[in-house]
Amino acid sequence: MTDLRRLSALELGQLLADCKLSLVDIQNTAANDTLNAFITRVPFPTAPMEGTSPLAGVPMAYKDNICTKDLPTTCGSKLLADFLPAYDATVVERLAAAGAVSLGKLNMDEFAMGSSGETSYFGPTKNPWDPARSPGGSSGGSAAAVAVRQVWYALGTDTGGSVRQPAAYCGVTGLKPSYGRVSRYGLVAHASSLDQIGPIAPTAADCAAVLDLISGNDPRDATSLDLPPIGTLSGDLRGRRIGLPVECFTEAVDVEVAAAVMEAAQVLKARGAKMEQCSIPELRHAAAAYYVLSSAEASSNLARFSGPRYPSRTEGFGSEVKRRIMLGTFVLSAEGYEDYYREAQRTREALCHAFAAAFERYDLLLTPTTPTTAPLLGLTSEECRSCDLYTVPANLAGLPALSMPCGFDGHGLPVGAQLMGPALGDDLVLSAAHGYQLETTWHRNIPEGGGAL
Repeated sequence: MTDLRRLSALELGQLLADCKLSLVDIQNTAANDTLNAFITRVPFPTAPMEGTSPLAGVPMAYKDNICTKDLPTTCGSKLLADFLPAYDATVVERLAAAGAVSLGKLNMDEFAMGSSGETSYFGPTKNPWDPARSPGGSSGGSAAAVAVRQVWYALGTDTGGSVRQPAAYCGVTGLKPSYGRVSRYGLVAHASSLDQIGPIAPTAADCAAVLDLISGNDPRDATSLDLPPIGTLSGDLRGRRIGLPVECFTEAVDVEVAAAVMEAAQVLKARGAKMEQCSIPELRHAAAAYYVLSSAEASSNLARFSGPRYPSRTEGFGSEVKRRIMLGTFVLSAEGYEDYYREAQRTREALCHAFAAAFERYDLLLTPTTPTTAPLLGLTSEECRSCDLYTVPANLAGLPALSMPCGFDGHGLPVGAQLMGPALGDDLVLSAAHGYQLETTWHRNIPEGGGAL
């Protein structure tokens, strides 16, 4: 019998649609939660699900900062440990209408503030390739669950790389859509000008299918856009111009990571892309601007979380969240506003202009997703920040960006390559990644000993 864990979400959906597979068969294959990927589980359904989408009946789950009616939405925090939303997020409504089989809510860094999966009140998630290592954050539970096929796709959120970085560390594909493509209604906000909900799945084609189900205008989110669907990906790269920013291939990048990404560049070239080194100096300042702006927005968003349970917010928040609230409060104060917040906004504007200029010359940019493979658990805040160096620029500029598996290092840990495209160029990013995955099998690899039954 076919090992279901090696199938993509779309392949599994096709077997279900053709009645060659039942949900009982999938339940008997799905992995146990030895990685602490879930915060809340729901019973596995056995009756066929209604829906005509290509993913109808395929098991999935939501990051636990996406509101689900009458199902706990904790944001990985003690403060919201018993919070039951009275409504579903728009993305939950849309997937339910498409026949999604949700298995529950996935572990995450508290209020999506963290890059290692360790700040959750419910304990850290473990990396499926090495339980002593980080799965990434803040959507670590989402990436880990997909990697071992506890679910075949998941929704995460990406504020500074929180979909792409865990996808890289766990050896799966993760997409941050263009800002505005997916409604944020029902998302517990981290930094509202940076947040996007995005899919994590085995393949780029899976991510495209999920994106088409969850995207579209929503009157409850004024930033959401009405855009045409992605549809079927061609994978055609002939004539595409892809830039490799030298700022993302410095000595900060592990040698094996850089080599794997350059090999990915050769695969893209073999499919017809024109590869060229380029320079975007503004990338060097993106991380500093990001941490100022995201902390400022987070401190403002979290100001609403207080009340009779925790008269002081210090009782309910973990140390990383409190650190970012304090930083954000300072940069918005009279003392810090001009020197930090305004300067960070200027840096963001300069970065947006630099990307606009780059995409006049190039269709896509290729970088490592992260400077290294998955680090050991126990990262300091400073070490966590270094994990996000190459992911935060896309959030600051509102661009689509995707991480795809492109190899392994000497420790057997997956390496991720990142493709970035122009604003609303999600189709370009997904099609290029699909073309790459037509030529490679890195996305077919499954962690051994990942808890599978």
